[in-house]
Amino acid sequence: MNFGGTLRVNKFACFTLVFILFLIIYWRAGGSNYPSDKSDLINLKTLLKASIRAAEIGGKKVIDGKNHELNVKSKGKTQEGANDPVTDADYASHCAMFYSLKNTFPKLSIVSEEHSKGDSRCEQQEVLETESQLFEHKIIDYMNDEYVLAKDVTIWIDPLDATQEYTESLYQYVTTMVCVAIHGVPIIGVIHYPFPPTTYWGWHTKKTSNNIANVPHQEENKEHPRVVVSRSHPGKVAEIAKEAFGANTIVTPAAGAGFKVMGVVNGTYDVYLHATAIKKWDLCAGNAIIMAVDGMMTTVKGENIDYSTDSNVKVTDGIIVTRYDHDYYLSKMPKILSALP
Repeated sequence: MNFGGTLRVNKFACFTLVFILFLIIYWRAGGSNYPSDKSDLINLKTLLKASIRAAEIGGKKVIDGKNHELNVKSKGKTQEGANDPVTDADYASHCAMFYSLKNTFPKLSIVSEEHSKGDSRCEQQEVLETESQLFEHKIIDYMNDEYVLAKDVTIWIDPLDATQEYTESLYQYVTTMVCVAIHGVPIIGVIHYPFPPTTYWGWHTKKTSNNIANVPHQEENKEHPRVVVSRSHPGKVAEIAKEAFGANTIVTPAAGAGFKVMGVVNGTYDVYLHATAIKKWDLCAGNAIIMAVDGMMTTVKGENIDYSTDSNVKVTDGIIVTRYDHDYYLSKMPKILSALP
């Protein structure tokens, strides 16, 4: 027997083995971008369910509030000089929505229109149920899980949109809204109508709630667009809309940004136009839903809106929302821009 032979080394196999060992050591040392703590990850499907539940809980507080003293106060005047009211129902809805979400997802940044007024009971909200099926939204359970880093997520909530109309018993305009933004981009939007209870949602690039209408494109609508504008702070936008889009433009005043965006989403209006300052908690949920049906919301300058946690809460360049023909309507905006302060 010949034991004097030469041992041959496979250089490629050795290199592969060394590389695998390096990867193992690097991973255990925390060199990967994947978080070592799974609590740093958020399942967007779970967050969608929680957002629906939070909006509906807020809606119940809004319904309860109309049966009690509203205790209407003013937060001041809008840029157009209109009163900006707030009621106990706004605070009760904020309390329920903000802290139920915060207790369920403590690592997430949440921006709300209202504040809890220092009531310690406000923080004692239950954790939201996210595992059980939502009967009217069971389609969600058939969607894939999708995880993102918690640090990249900002939740925007409006506990009671159209407060002025709420005090006037114009309940058809009233909504509660939750929006999930990732890196400042609105991805999930929930708009809940308390009167009667109806919830719409959209997950951009995924699905929408089954109650969102399938609206066909009507090219001829550009000749006589149906434009919805603010009832409480219209400014000059009604006149500007007719000048920009033509004499056959049909202008309808309505309240609540959530109501107006859903009017465009469901085909009641072709354009939602707002030419004065507006807050992002009014817009974010609708922005996500309009994007989920392949529509668009931009400023009247054509810029996307940044919903990052540290961004300015106010949009000062006006907004335009369309389900179709956004570039066409946007091309008419120079006349709007000249009227902006």
